Amino acid sequence: MATVAALSQSEIAQLMQTIEMFEVITQSQAQDYQSLEILKEAYSKLGREKEVVATAKRIAQAYVQLGQLSSAILEYETILQRDPGDPDVQAALRQIESKAASFSAEPALAPEPTAPAKAAAQPRRAAERLAPQVVEDGRQAMHKIFVDTRTITSGDFDLCWHTLDMSAPSHGVIEPFIQMLADKAILPIDKSLRLLVDKTRLGYLPLEKYDPDLDLARTFPAQTCQRWCVLPFDRMSKSILVATANPFNQQAAKELASATPNRLLWYLAPPVEILKNLRKAFR
Repeated sequence: MATVAALSQSEIAQLMQTIEMFEVITQSQAQDYQSLEILKEAYSKLGREKEVVATAKRIAQAYVQLGQLSSAILEYETILQRDPGDPDVQAALRQIESKAASFSAEPALAPEPTAPAKAAAQPRRAAERLAPQVVEDGRQAMHKIFVDTRTITSGDFDLCWHTLDMSAPSHGVIEPFIQMLADKAILPIDKSLRLLVDKTRLGYLPLEKYDPDLDLARTFPAQTCQRWCVLPFDRMSKSILVATANPFNQQAAKELASATPNRLLWYLAPPVEILKNLRKAFR
């Protein structure tokens, strides 16, 4: 890892922006260990050791709250490697040991991932092999969230949902479903985003306050980004941060995953900001 002295002023500015943004995200979403990891990495690159340790403790606490005790222990042990006498960590480990003793078996190490993460990490399902023509674009999950909860009608859903022809090339950015709902005055964007945040484990990122790395976006297939309205907007170590307005689009996740060896970390963002940056990136 580059030392702080080796970082350019623009790299330092980008890291400071990342810290500012992800501090806001993690304050409102304390269990979002994915964002906390990004925050810890940014502090580490800037050599801010005190903040690195404090963030590592927040990550471990998030794991505990999610029932991922093994992951919490591993995180606390990395802190002890820096400071073997840390009393907070020692007390936390004792509490974990007590909690673990009350279970006959520890819960799974990770929660059920969101659809994009699952699509990027798991092999294709048997159903996909039997019916490869089916595109898992998130329609079923979005219908369940928006229609089954009686937020909108089935007719409004069908009016705003694009069923894409995968054999036809895309021309320009296709507006996502929740933007169409807003354009037709069916449901405001903020209500759609709030509903998706409540129903998924993805963090919300106000992209308008971020400085997306459009050069990074251009390293991904333009057709994938435009067709599915997804924006790879930043890189943190071996992770690529991606903005989406449809967190259940497994097809988009597969296509992006095939274009990079890095892990994809997904965030919900206002579609108007995703659209604006995609149009800048792919003129």
